[in-house]
Amino acid sequence: MDKAAKKSNSITITNEKGRLTAEEIDRMVKEAEEFAGDDKEQREKIDSRNKLESYIYNTKSSIRDDEKLAGKIDSDDKESIETALKDALEWLDDNQNVEKLDYDEKMAGLEAAFNPIIRKANESSAGSSADPEDESNYEL
Repeated sequence: MDKAAKKSNSITITNEKGRLTAEEIDRMVKEAEEFAGDDKEQREKIDSRNKLESYIYNTKSSIRDDEKLAGKIDSDDKESIETALKDALEWLDDNQNVEKLDYDEKMAGLEAAFNPIIRKANESSAGSSADPEDESNYEL
């Protein structure tokens, strides 16, 4: 209403152009619910792949870093780890669409191979850094 001219008009707003109907919204919600399981599986698969890839690169970085493992492991162990990491990266490149279980099995295999070497390196460095005068380091 225009108070100065004392004229008034009415406006009607309709839901006609470019809007979804209630039926279309319901259909889209049902489709989303149907595909939720597939989305979850895909997300878990990608997470497993990313976890494996991260493990490979972190291990590679650790065995090259003097402050971490480079100075603690012998050259034969370092070479075998580097070879296994290279093979694992090639496997990742060649197997883009494998299942989550395959990524998990590959990860478990790498961990089983590397953990004894890493544990041995950490134990040897802990033993060599111990103070020989400190009697608390000795077992009775």
